[in-house]
Amino acid sequence: MEYRKFETFEAFWPYYLSEHAKTLNRRLHFIGTSLVIALAFTALAEPSVLIAIPLVGYGFAWVGHFIIERNRPATFKHPLWSLFGDFRMFGLMLIGRLEPHLERAGIR
Repeated sequence: MEYRKFETFEAFWPYYLSEHAKTLNRRLHFIGTSLVIALAFTALAEPSVLIAIPLVGYGFAWVGHFIIERNRPATFKHPLWSLFGDFRMFGLMLIGRLEPHLERAGIR
């Protein structure tokens, strides 16, 4: 797979969505991100749970990519923008506004 360079996050966003085309993959990301947020708050009182954050976050995402989507996570080549993309996708899913973004990216 060739490396694609993106000048802006807005240019990266449709690519990110295309790497998350399957609903189950997006749902696994949502679950993982929700748990990461909960663990981050828990870590304020119990710092030992910090070790679980990357395991949970990447665990759910990688199952979604390797097993469901059958692709490699975008984070391997675009780590920072993938992190932003994950939280943007999470937020849009949370408020029920991801669909128009998927449609503009040609997904559905």
